[in-house]
Amino acid sequence: MDQSSDVGDVEITRRIRQALMADDTLSITAKNIKVITVNGTVTLRGPVETAGERLSIFNKANTVANGRVDNQLEVTSR
Repeated sequence: MDQSSDVGDVEITRRIRQALMADDTLSITAKNIKVITVNGTVTLRGPVETAGERLSIFNKANTVANGRVDNQLEVTSR
């Protein structure tokens, strides 16, 4: 699945990325997840280090996308 070029979708992705980068509690791994927005629905993909990071990222995306989030993040242990 590829990111939509729709202006609204790009803005949603930008706002989520901005929220992730501003959160100093997230690991570098978590900040590098894929955020893909198509027709207003956000898909989150990639590894995160803890269940807490997974939930935190989901909550941020959920707020921006008004509840339209498919959370495919995977917790990986080192």
